[in-house]
Amino acid sequence: MDQFDVIAACVIFFGAYVLIATEKVDRVAVALGGAALVLILRITDAHHVFFDEATGIEWNVVFLLLGMMIIVGVLRPTGVFEYLAVWAAKRARGRPFRIMALLIVITAGASALLDNVTTVLLVVPVTLLICRRLATDPVPFLLAEVFASNIGGTATLIGDPPNVIIAAKAGLTFNDFLVHPAPVVVVLVAALIGTCRLLFGRRMTVDAERAEAIMRLSEKEAIRDKALLVKAGIVLAAVLAAFVLHPVLHYEPSIVAMLGAGILVAIAKLEPAEAMRDVEWHTLAFFAGLFVMIGGLVNVGVIDEISTAAGEAVGDDVPLASGVLIWGSGLLSAIIDNIPYVASMSPIVAGLVAGDPGRDVLWWSLTLGADLGGNATIIGASANVVVAGIAARNGHPIGFWRFARAGAVVAAVTLVISHAYVWARYLA
Repeated sequence: MDQFDVIAACVIFFGAYVLIATEKVDRVAVALGGAALVLILRITDAHHVFFDEATGIEWNVVFLLLGMMIIVGVLRPTGVFEYLAVWAAKRARGRPFRIMALLIVITAGASALLDNVTTVLLVVPVTLLICRRLATDPVPFLLAEVFASNIGGTATLIGDPPNVIIAAKAGLTFNDFLVHPAPVVVVLVAALIGTCRLLFGRRMTVDAERAEAIMRLSEKEAIRDKALLVKAGIVLAAVLAAFVLHPVLHYEPSIVAMLGAGILVAIAKLEPAEAMRDVEWHTLAFFAGLFVMIGGLVNVGVIDEISTAAGEAVGDDVPLASGVLIWGSGLLSAIIDNIPYVASMSPIVAGLVAGDPGRDVLWWSLTLGADLGGNATIIGASANVVVAGIAARNGHPIGFWRFARAGAVVAAVTLVISHAYVWARYLA
């Protein structure tokens, strides 16, 4: 690639980033417009966009989202989300922060077993219903959940898409993730609850009448279609089991989600249009545009240059390399999606590790930095974009800076704790 392509790719991406951050133009229009410019200037082409795993649209992410959105759309008429909303609110006795803490724990745990995007697709509808009952702003709850999903997803191989890339490159197993990052994730979830208390807790008020009204509700009465709930529950359980058994079955989560969606639509006897009513098409379009722009940066070598420079800077100093990976990955994952970043950084880390088990700490540094840094901005991780799309559709838009004000704090706190954990466990 010549110098013009490099400069153009950088200008287009950072120009789009500025427009998204200032919120002057709809982010979907920005992402698709940026993708169009990248294609018009031949910074990338159809083959790279549609067929190249490193520089194209991440179809596994797109179709995982599509499949799970359809499943959630079929579940909605059953009343199961209202059931869960009433159950959670009653367990927390109608107190907003207790509800938030409960949802954080549920979201983090589910994200470790499923993946963070699937989890927020299931939890967010419940949250919106709870907040509607309590007449409270749902945005702090949604922010807390997306942070929890990214933190919880760090614990397992299937919890966050970058983990799958790292595991494949490093030869890591599902159990390796349980032994290494999972312990610190428990601490990070506790830290998130405390941080959310400082960020949001003081502004949460309790309406005594509404809290008492919730305690009088019967969650069982919320179920409207038991037959459909049973069918959808069986399919969803099979989909979740296939996610967990990925190391054995070797079916990609996107394939599992689409198969589950297809089976459920067939047996639910719903019109396809009704089953797909809740699909966030604009969110999928935003992802596609974003992937094309980032693919342009990868295609012209910008991401590789950054990764290589980082590798050369740290050399054989393992503690320094670990720190650079944690904080550098955290910073870059806040700016660009962590999936293409990890894909380009993994070969550099493999070279630094060079088959030396004593340097495996670098893989965990990359994992923690990339996964947790995604909490800093609204485009840092897939789950962030999905939650923002659903919130906007329900009349509660989350602006770039509102997300960043809380996300940057959460990312900084979790990265500090993670750095201390890595140093104490592997380097001290």
